Amino acid sequence: MKLREIAERLDLQVLAGERGLDREVNSGYCTDLISDFMANGTPGCLWLTLQTHMNVVAVALLAGAAGVVLTGGRGIPPEVCRKAEAEGLPLLHTSFNTFEIAGRLYHLLYAQ
Repeated sequence: MKLREIAERLDLQVLAGERGLDREVNSGYCTDLISDFMANGTPGCLWLTLQTHMNVVAVALLAGAAGVVLTGGRGIPPEVCRKAEAEGLPLLHTSFNTFEIAGRLYHLLYAQ
C-alpha cells in the first residue's frame, strides 16, 4: 500500500518528505531503540517510534525505511523536520500512541 494512502486513512500529519509519499509500505516496525531498528528494520517498512531526535532520520535512511511515524503527539524539533525534508524521508506525526497506531496500520496492511 502506498504511504500516501496510509497517511490519509490513519489521519497522519505529514511533517516532511511529502514527495516520498508514493513509496510502497510492505510492513511496519515498532521500536524506540535505535539499535533495534538498525538491526531489524527492513527496506520498505514504516517505522513507528516516539523518538524525535535527529538520529531517527539517519537510521531510517540507512535501513531504507519507507517513512517514519512519530507517535504519542510529542513535539518535534524543527531541525529534525528540515533534515527529513532535505533527505526526502517521509516524516509523519500522530497523537495516537504506538500501540494504537500499530494496530491500525496492521489492519490496513494485513486484515483486508
